[in-house]
Amino acid sequence: MTSFAPEHYKETLLFLGTAGLVVPIFRRLKISPILGFLAAGVCLGPYGLGSLHIFGLPFLGLGNIEAIEAVAEFGVVFLLFMIGLELSWERLAHMRRWVFGFGALQVFTSAAILGAFAFILHEGTTAALVIGFGLALSSTAIVIPVLAEQKRLGSGAGRTIFSVLLFQDLMVAPLLFMISMLGRGGPNLGSSFGPSLAPSLAPSLGMAAVSTLLPALLALSVIVLGGRLVLRPLFHHVAAAGSTEFFIAACLFVVIGTGVLTAMSGLSMGLGAFIAGLLLAETEYRREIEVTIEPFKGLLLGLFFVSVGASLDLRQVIAAPERTLGFAAAFMLIKFIVIWLIGRLMRLSSVVAAETALLLAPGGEFAFVMITAAVTLGSIPAAAGAHVMIAVTLSMFTVPLLAALAKALPRPKLVADPELEAVPALDAASHPVIIAGYGRVGQLIGDMLRQKDIPFLAVDGSVKIVKTFRRAGVPIYWGNAERPDFLVRCGLAQARALVVTLDASQASEAIVRFARAAHPDLTIVARARDAAHATHLYELGVSDAVPETVEASLQLAEAVLVDLGIPMGHVIAAVHEKRDEFRKILQPAAGRAAERRGVKLSARVRDIHRRQRLAADE
Repeated sequence: MTSFAPEHYKETLLFLGTAGLVVPIFRRLKISPILGFLAAGVCLGPYGLGSLHIFGLPFLGLGNIEAIEAVAEFGVVFLLFMIGLELSWERLAHMRRWVFGFGALQVFTSAAILGAFAFILHEGTTAALVIGFGLALSSTAIVIPVLAEQKRLGSGAGRTIFSVLLFQDLMVAPLLFMISMLGRGGPNLGSSFGPSLAPSLAPSLGMAAVSTLLPALLALSVIVLGGRLVLRPLFHHVAAAGSTEFFIAACLFVVIGTGVLTAMSGLSMGLGAFIAGLLLAETEYRREIEVTIEPFKGLLLGLFFVSVGASLDLRQVIAAPERTLGFAAAFMLIKFIVIWLIGRLMRLSSVVAAETALLLAPGGEFAFVMITAAVTLGSIPAAAGAHVMIAVTLSMFTVPLLAALAKALPRPKLVADPELEAVPALDAASHPVIIAGYGRVGQLIGDMLRQKDIPFLAVDGSVKIVKTFRRAGVPIYWGNAERPDFLVRCGLAQARALVVTLDASQASEAIVRFARAAHPDLTIVARARDAAHATHLYELGVSDAVPETVEASLQLAEAVLVDLGIPMGHVIAAVHEKRDEFRKILQPAAGRAAERRGVKLSARVRDIHRRQRLAADE
């Protein structure tokens, strides 16, 4: 048995303690927790408390930053997987103009101008090329969570920013391939090409391209083709097993497995996870997968931000502030101008173009990957690479601040960007009605809503029901509606009505309790077992509770009266009148809530409630 070594758990304990302290404090102060994680990384990193070696203080610092970065990389992987879940192949096709139009213009124009400035500053041609592309990229891992926190992913700027970031993520693999090719040619390959050198390098570069691209294409083919055939059956069997632990394991297996497969082929791990998310976005398990992955994504992204902060060497910043801060400000200003001009060129309003430029101006996490690879291959001098990474890190600290500035920009009352209407927002999906439980009752409600052309979304915990109606074209998802985060993922905040048809009383009550507390104005209609259960549901805040026993009695009475020859109009009027009487009897909740607020109940309401409870006891 191995001896216990506290230092092995130091980084884990420090990070968990940071997450437990930083997030609540910064949320209470209404400051982005990302800034908290970045600041914590600076304080706890090897250039902060980690550099102290007196009275055992090294235990308070993050000493092994390389080990942290290896795990923190999965934060970006999980983020891209979640982004893929929010999209689909169809929605991605709608975005092609902005992804491959705006995105391509931004990356290549920014890279050309920034690379030219690096060349003017006496960097070699190859180094200038790599630096230009590295600085042209922005931070998906920081910008997307900041926009989501501000609920601006559905805005015009949010749609544009996401489109550009998606193109940047897709460009990471080709850019890394370019760096590997430049590294094979030496540090000044771009400036040393000559008539005698080019023919000799052509065969080797061609073979290198084939040897690099073939595994990448093979890995992508396996993920896309295999995913379409395997992923849905895999989650079907796991969901049918009814084990939460197995479902979590399956989700982690897909995210990490696809990431590792693409990494083995020379592509980024995030690209494989993104494609896996796209494949699962069309399945009935999408919402439950989102809920399952979200905690892992949040923790790993927090670790990623801590690692970014820990990599910042404050000594170099303090030693040469004009060089480090000036370099960061300069490349951000250049990117801002370029992106704003491209936005205006593509007919974005000045406000949306400015907001887009502000959030995309800072550098991104993939610049670290590119610069590190270039330094390792000798394409960039180590000192120049270190300066670039410090500038990128400093710029990433400004994202939450720039986001707050962008949100505060003065806006005209009517800012219309018709060109953005075709771009789907990550958080735009919503349905007027959500049906929790799609058994016989839920199916009938769904049929009636379809007849009136009212869109709805159904959820159910039965794999068989979900699979059957999914094939029939019903928008239904598998999952546990009792989980508040699951209902939120289903668009509860945007829904106009929630219909609860579950036959399990405790589950219905839990759903109603959360939905009413979170959305006081939401219309909630719930199925009740009997009159007593309906009364309790009214107490919890439903708009209407429909007891099965009462409705069955009313329908039987209606049939008898019609069969006895009573005119249909009179029968329907009598049934409606009786239903209204029952509703008034079953609604003591409003009176009880008023009593808690100090309003005196009327004697009649108290008497009705007492009789109802006595009837339920009998």
